[in-house]
Amino acid sequence: MFTKWWTGNLSQGKYSRLLKSAAVMTAVAVFASGCALLPDETIEEDIPNITAPKISQKPEYNVTTSTLELKVSGIGKVMSMREESLFFPESGSGELRVKELYVSSGDAVAEGDVIAELEVKDLQDQLRRKELEFKQRELDMKQTLRNRSEMSDEEYEQAVIDFEIERQDIVELREDIEAAKLRAPFSGTIVSVSAEKGQTVQAYEEVALIADLSQLTVAAKMSVEDLKKIAPGLPANVDINANGSFSGIVDRLPVQNDDNNNNGGGRYYNPNQNDKETIDDFMLVRVDGLPADIQRGTPLSVSVVTERKEDAVVIPPSTLRTYGGRTYVQVVEEDGTKREVDIEVGLQTSTEVEVVKGLEPGQKVVGK
Repeated sequence: MFTKWWTGNLSQGKYSRLLKSAAVMTAVAVFASGCALLPDETIEEDIPNITAPKISQKPEYNVTTSTLELKVSGIGKVMSMREESLFFPESGSGELRVKELYVSSGDAVAEGDVIAELEVKDLQDQLRRKELEFKQRELDMKQTLRNRSEMSDEEYEQAVIDFEIERQDIVELREDIEAAKLRAPFSGTIVSVSAEKGQTVQAYEEVALIADLSQLTVAAKMSVEDLKKIAPGLPANVDINANGSFSGIVDRLPVQNDDNNNNGGGRYYNPNQNDKETIDDFMLVRVDGLPADIQRGTPLSVSVVTERKEDAVVIPPSTLRTYGGRTYVQVVEEDGTKREVDIEVGLQTSTEVEVVKGLEPGQKVVGK
């Protein structure tokens, strides 16, 4: 089956125009179908302009003047200028058992008050027996004096010696009984109590600690090397936590221990006190105007100015350079150029370096 185009009635001109129109339409259809087969045109990406990074410049600092201070620091606490460990000395009574304890921590006592007492019943019994025997000896001595003319010098002298020996025995027993009473060496406050009633204690073992809380001072500990840089009279700054900062002056350095010196600082020499902390182990700082409510034992820190220089020419530590034994800086000239300058340094802190020679205030130096 087919279609037959009828063109017999068409003139030659019309027929020619018809063919041209058909050809144009065919060409348009082919072009349109061809474009549909082509891939979509790629949209050009908008790329932002990239600015090249600038090379970082080294910082520049002005040479200035400042007050430089070198300090050493330590920690400590508020202590009493007068405090003493209370203990019983060695005694001939044997075991040291606490018969009675008369104070507690915080109690105020007067000089001579009994703090504690040992059990000395055996000594008291001996004393009563000796005192009775001595009364008989006194009667015998009176009879000896009446019979002096009938006695030889040797017999009389021996009788006197025996009488004095018995008298001395009684004196020593009374002293031992009295030594069993631990008394306050001065008026003050019982800071701590280490013993209990009925407890057995060792000779020179601390029973209580007494302090005069009206004489408080700042006490601090420093390293051995730092102490070598300190002398009495140097200015100090005391930071007492909640109470603020206070200015003071170094009053006394720690007292050096002398093992050959048997002066324990109390009523008796205590050979066991060498390992105990006393005020002599601390550097003392005199501070005027300590708070009235400050408590013994309050922690604190102390810094002492060991060297001070005013109007020193200074630069930051980061500008200092060393090489091959040289110490130098880079100086910025007015036209922006840089040159190396050898310098001589003095005091140095964590934030500033003193320049003794080589720079003047107002110049600029380059950091690292």
